Amino acid sequence: MPRLADQQAELSAALLDPAAPLPAGWVGPDGRADLKRFGVYRNNVASSLIEVLREAYPAVHRLVGDEYFSALAKLFIQAHPPQSPVMLDYGAAFPPYLAAFEPLAGLPYLADVARIERAWLEAYHAADVASTPCEALTSTLGAVAPERAGELHLELHPSVRIVRSAWPALTIWQMNVGERPMERIDLQGAGEDTLLSRPQAQVTARPMPAGEAEFLHSLLAGECLAQAAQQAIGRHAEFDLARQLAVALSEGLVIRAWLPDEARIGPPIEPPIEPPRER
Repeated sequence: MPRLADQQAELSAALLDPAAPLPAGWVGPDGRADLKRFGVYRNNVASSLIEVLREAYPAVHRLVGDEYFSALAKLFIQAHPPQSPVMLDYGAAFPPYLAAFEPLAGLPYLADVARIERAWLEAYHAADVASTPCEALTSTLGAVAPERAGELHLELHPSVRIVRSAWPALTIWQMNVGERPMERIDLQGAGEDTLLSRPQAQVTARPMPAGEAEFLHSLLAGECLAQAAQQAIGRHAEFDLARQLAVALSEGLVIRAWLPDEARIGPPIEPPIEPPRER
């Protein structure tokens, strides 16, 4: 008799591949193999996974249309079957799948739009951590001796996500989820970096000015304030550290500040960040 694990693997493969044969032992009330009944089950599984992707990537769905999205999702499901019973985790590989899907080469921004949607979902479900009030953090920073200010480390809210794109992906996403009116877009113009966070109840997504992505990336990587500022200024001479700190504090992006010789509570939070894809 086949092992249970082998039977489960055979069943899973058959559910996701319409061309796969009927698994052994799948019979109807009459004791005979019943491909029709199994087909109904297979269609229900596929429909459920397609719906998971449709809900997670509404802008991508709108951009390619329902029929194309369904066909695309079926191919993705066959290539990337679920690895966890937690459907929140499913679809993380969808953006890189779109980037490598040759028929979509005419929509080079689509994968980055999908990355924003995935980042939005991750930000929405990130851990609930109370941000330190802006006034308290400002007081803490102000109490640090000027000669040690550059040694400060800032821990960002666990919901912080950064998506860098060589395309106006944020604008395209906003127009296709109803956050801004539809308008013509210059695809030959500058790309957009997007910051997503949820320090309060709602996820916010906004464009990042020059240098902010490098600055926050460095902080997420555990670098001190001086190192993070150097990374930003090295790429963008116009980067304004004072302004950036004021924005980060006012938006609740910072949950803790400390000097290296002080104890810090909790592990560092390091959400993933990718460099912008080249055109």
